[in-house]
Amino acid sequence: MNGPEIDLTFAPELHLFVSAQRRQGPATVVTDGSSTLGHVIESLGVPLTEAGRLIVDGRAVPVSHIPRAGESVQVQAVERPQHVPGAPLRFLLDVHLGTLARRLRLLGIDAGYENEDIGDPALAALSAKERRVMLSRDRGLLRRREIWAGAYIYSDRTEDQLRDVLERFAPALTPWSRCVACNGPLADADKESVQDHLRQGTRRSYDVFAQCVACDRVYWRGAHHARLEAIVEEALREFGGAAA
Repeated sequence: MNGPEIDLTFAPELHLFVSAQRRQGPATVVTDGSSTLGHVIESLGVPLTEAGRLIVDGRAVPVSHIPRAGESVQVQAVERPQHVPGAPLRFLLDVHLGTLARRLRLLGIDAGYENEDIGDPALAALSAKERRVMLSRDRGLLRRREIWAGAYIYSDRTEDQLRDVLERFAPALTPWSRCVACNGPLADADKESVQDHLRQGTRRSYDVFAQCVACDRVYWRGAHHARLEAIVEEALREFGGAAA
């Protein structure tokens, strides 16, 4: 038996997730009379992590709202910058976003990353346990109820991914303060204390070093530093912060 019919309008930012016929103005949707508005929106392809305010007949309602016949619903996009309450801003990235994880760490942002496919249930549980914002291009993962918070990564280009995360969450930037390999904090290190980690050419050519307090990896301003510095300077110029 058909349930109540409602009219749904999605913000342009959400058109990526819905079928073409639902992108042009209000679309009539038949509900079952018992499912929440959040469930209806997800069933149409939009992860709730990407839905902002829900406006029903001019008033804001929660995702738990049960739609009634004839209601007009506007699904807005998430407001930016997005505030994540209740925990320090930290991220967790799935196996497909390794380069983005390293870029975030380069900027001093706490970015956990699983370099093996541990499965959606384990990722969602880790997000909840450590209260990390789950970043993924997997819509199914972002629909899991266990995740602490989440965000869909819209682009497959690392440069655009980084800009999107920085714009959406406005994290504090403290470049050169985290290990890009393990996410641990970096500390200044004298040459003598790290010489066993260095090749002869490096010992001869460099004098300034940092070392990860978690994994002991040693860093210096080597051949790739200019490229990394350009990434850091662009992020600072566009999104603010202070270089470390």
